[in-house]
Amino acid sequence: MYIIKVKGKAKIPDYIQLRDENFVLIAYFRADRPLKNLEKYGLAGKETELENVIRELPFGKLQLLAI
Repeated sequence: MYIIKVKGKAKIPDYIQLRDENFVLIAYFRADRPLKNLEKYGLAGKETELENVIRELPFGKLQLLAI
């Protein structure tokens, strides 16, 4: 799974995209709000690790999500 942080402009907030191994979008959520239904993406119980990754993630750089 891959993750990318998208910088918002003006009234549009920053967003996070989760993409699968084929780079197909599987989740899209605001960076300042926790993602719900993490078990659907295989990330159940990893909320703290995901928050740390999102906080340190640079904008616009696609990275492999390894948590």
